[in-house]
Amino acid sequence: MHNATPVPRNTAIQESAVTRIGLTGLTLVLLVTLLALPLLIVFAEALKRGLGPALDALAEPDALAAIQLTLLVAAISVPVNAICGIAAAWCIGRFVFPGRRLLVALIDLPFSISPVISGLIWVLLFGANGWLGPWLDRHGIRIIFAVPGLVLATMFVTFPFVARELIPLMQEQGAAEEDAALTLGASGWRIFWHVTLPNIRWALLYGVLLCNARAMGEFGAVAVVSGRVRGQTTTMPLYVEALYNDFDSVGAFTVAALLSLLALVTLVMKAILEWRMGRRGGVGR
Repeated sequence: MHNATPVPRNTAIQESAVTRIGLTGLTLVLLVTLLALPLLIVFAEALKRGLGPALDALAEPDALAAIQLTLLVAAISVPVNAICGIAAAWCIGRFVFPGRRLLVALIDLPFSISPVISGLIWVLLFGANGWLGPWLDRHGIRIIFAVPGLVLATMFVTFPFVARELIPLMQEQGAAEEDAALTLGASGWRIFWHVTLPNIRWALLYGVLLCNARAMGEFGAVAVVSGRVRGQTTTMPLYVEALYNDFDSVGAFTVAALLSLLALVTLVMKAILEWRMGRRGGVGR
C-alpha cells in the first residue's frame, strides 16, 4: 500500500492565516465605509460652521419640541414593551398550550412587515375614516396625528425586542428555582422579584436597550400617524427630514448628530451588557 503524501502543516496554517487576514481586512473596510465614514460626515456637516450654529440649531423651539417628543414616546413605549415582553416570555418559556407557536409568530410580526404598513394599520383603526375614528371624534379623543398614535406605532415596531431576548433564556433556565421557591411557600410576586427577575435582569436590560434605540430612531411608522406638525407631532427623525427638505443642512445634520450620539451611547452600553452577560456564562444572572 502506498502512503498518502502528507499535506505540510505550515501550508495549511499559512492559507488559513491569509484567509483570516483577508476577511478581517474586508470587514474593516466595509465597517469604515458603511458605518464610520457616514458618522464622520454627519458630525463634520453639523460642525462645518462652528459649534455656535450647531448649538443654536438645537436650541430652536421646534428642535426642542422634537427632542422632548422623542424622549416622551420612548419613555412610554419602552416600559410598556418591557412589561409585555416579560409577560410574553414567561408565558412562552414556562408553559405549553395550544396556540403557543402562533403567539411566537405574532411577536415576530413587526420584524416581517414594513413599518409604514404598521402605521397604516393604526390609521385604518383610529383615523377620521377608520373603523373607530367617528366614535373617537364624537368623544373628543385624538389618537392619529397626536401623541397616542406615535406611542402606539412605536410600541408596535419595538415590541419584539424585549420578548425575543427573554424567551430563549427563560426556556433554557427552566422553572426549577421557581418551583423550589413555590414549595417553600413564597408568593407569586415574591418569586418574581427575588428569583425570576434576578435571573433575567441582564437579558432584560439588553432587550430594553435595543427597544429604546429603535424607539428613538423610528421613522416609517411614526411618519404615517404623526401628520408631521412641527412643534407638536414631529419626532427627531421626522424633524431631520423636514430640515433637510428646507435646505437647512446645518440644522438637519446637527439633529442627526445628536441621534448618532444617542446611538453611540447605546452601542457602548450594549457592548458592556454583552461583556457582562459573557462573564456570567450567557445567562441572565
